[in-house]
Amino acid sequence: MEDVLGLLNVGDIANAFSKMGMFPVFDLAYYIVSILYLKYEPGSVEVSRRSPVASWLCAMLYCFGSYILADIMLGSSPLDYFQHNSHILLASAVWYLIFYCPLNLFYKCVAFLPVKLVLVALKEVVRARKIAAGVHHAHHAYHHGYFVMVIVGYVKGSGVALMSNFEQLLRGTWRPETNEILNMSFPTKASLYGAMLFTLQEAHWLPVSKTTLILLFTLFMATSKVVMTARHSHGSPFALIESWICHVLFGSPLGGGEEDHHPPPAAVPSSPLKTKEELSEGARKRRAKKAE
Repeated sequence: MEDVLGLLNVGDIANAFSKMGMFPVFDLAYYIVSILYLKYEPGSVEVSRRSPVASWLCAMLYCFGSYILADIMLGSSPLDYFQHNSHILLASAVWYLIFYCPLNLFYKCVAFLPVKLVLVALKEVVRARKIAAGVHHAHHAYHHGYFVMVIVGYVKGSGVALMSNFEQLLRGTWRPETNEILNMSFPTKASLYGAMLFTLQEAHWLPVSKTTLILLFTLFMATSKVVMTARHSHGSPFALIESWICHVLFGSPLGGGEEDHHPPPAAVPSSPLKTKEELSEGARKRRAKKAE
């Protein structure tokens, strides 16, 4: 596989891509899209007016939740990332502009679809780097802990979604049915699959260099998210493969669970009292019509 990629000159492109710094351009895009999605959440605007502190904390969770959760899992302080003052100030400035800019000008600019598509693509670049960095970090802490590598990489890529219920508590809304484990979105699933790939590469079981894998995975994520955002789609490119695998391994029918094949329950018959009332009302109207 590396020979094929070498002929396409992918290695040089991947090496140049891996040397690109994420701060401030890519990180700025990540913060903008993250806080933009926060503003889409029900009640977030009301919270920003009623309690700016709670709104700011929610924004910080949307921007840095993956770092916080990964640090907790690896035994570090959840406050470690807050020592990066430039990142905190940049994310705070984005939060203020999205929620409090006069006439909502900043929000309207970044929510404009062509601009939003560019920002979404840049955000996926950061996500891919975070997954790779999480797997690499876990590899140093647990050299042969492959499951730990997958979990930490998964959390680094989708920690914000995994902490969504805690963030809802800060906003005063609790919706347990939105648990990301029960209803995994495309970025969460892709983060899990990406963490598996980077773990295989870290264990030298995947014949691809890390820089090349980062480039290919970033292209896949950015393309998928841009297309889904442009089409306003909440589906997943993995849906067909996942349904087939679930059918083979777990016995789930392709169209859904076994309960889908049960006949619908019979309609509840109307009560005799209600039927009698309807008949009486109809008879009364007929008598009134004849009297006219």
